[in-house]
Amino acid sequence: MYKTVVIEYSPKTNDMAQKVEEKANEMSLQGYELITMSITGTAKAILVFKKV
Repeated sequence: MYKTVVIEYSPKTNDMAQKVEEKANEMSLQGYELITMSITGTAKAILVFKKV
């Protein structure tokens, strides 16, 4: 099972990295592993997780 999560507008790289890390840790506790991510031109991130 896959799950996609969008990290909302975060133009500063340090803030974006922190939000991605927090979400990855949160999803890990739910049994998901981060597979890939993309950052859009509008400073949002799309994270794809897979249930392990």
